[in-house]
Amino acid sequence: MRVLLIEDERALSQQLQAQLQARGHVVDCAYDGEEGLYMGRDYPLDIAVIDLGLPGINGISLIRQLRAAGKTFPILILTARDSWRDKVEGLEAGADDYLVKPFNLQELLARLAALLRRSSGWTSPLIRCGPLCLNHTEQSVSLHDRPVELTAYEYRLLAYLMLNAGKVVSKLELTEHIYEQDFDRDSNVLEVLIGRLRRKLDADGSLKPIETLRGRGYRLTLKRESE
Repeated sequence: MRVLLIEDERALSQQLQAQLQARGHVVDCAYDGEEGLYMGRDYPLDIAVIDLGLPGINGISLIRQLRAAGKTFPILILTARDSWRDKVEGLEAGADDYLVKPFNLQELLARLAALLRRSSGWTSPLIRCGPLCLNHTEQSVSLHDRPVELTAYEYRLLAYLMLNAGKVVSKLELTEHIYEQDFDRDSNVLEVLIGRLRRKLDADGSLKPIETLRGRGYRLTLKRESE
């Protein structure tokens, strides 16, 4: 998933960026409100983490402007302010959740994972599509209850397809959401990854979990299981 991190404390931003990348996320960083507003409006994002005490445009104003621009991705607030009024103001501006500094990193990761799942219509960390199960907490995949070994990029790709099960996802959308900004979009890496996933998930060709729609993209064909 693609995360926008807007935090002016560079050391904290770098720490969070490293941890999010280690969890398989693509991370775009901004260090002030104006840069964050530009990225929030123009980048293909899945979620944003926004500090309230930003230089330039403060976090509350930034959130309001993003929502006014029609951006619906989940927003998690980071704040050093612990009064209930500040929390309410942030939520009323359009944020979905908040954490008060200092915070536990694992709690941040868990809250982000929960927001991402809910924004795609899932409530459980176990994403089930037919015989395929993806565990967001453990970052593991199983097929017919047997573990499937995936590389980091294979996992990112499958997770995005499963979160959007049944929907057609274009090559451009996949590239923007699972690769860094400077990825070579003219390469055939995405097609190679799709091929590897198909071989790992459907060695005998009986399941056919990923459909190619020529000129449109890919679709996970396995039915979403009710939670």
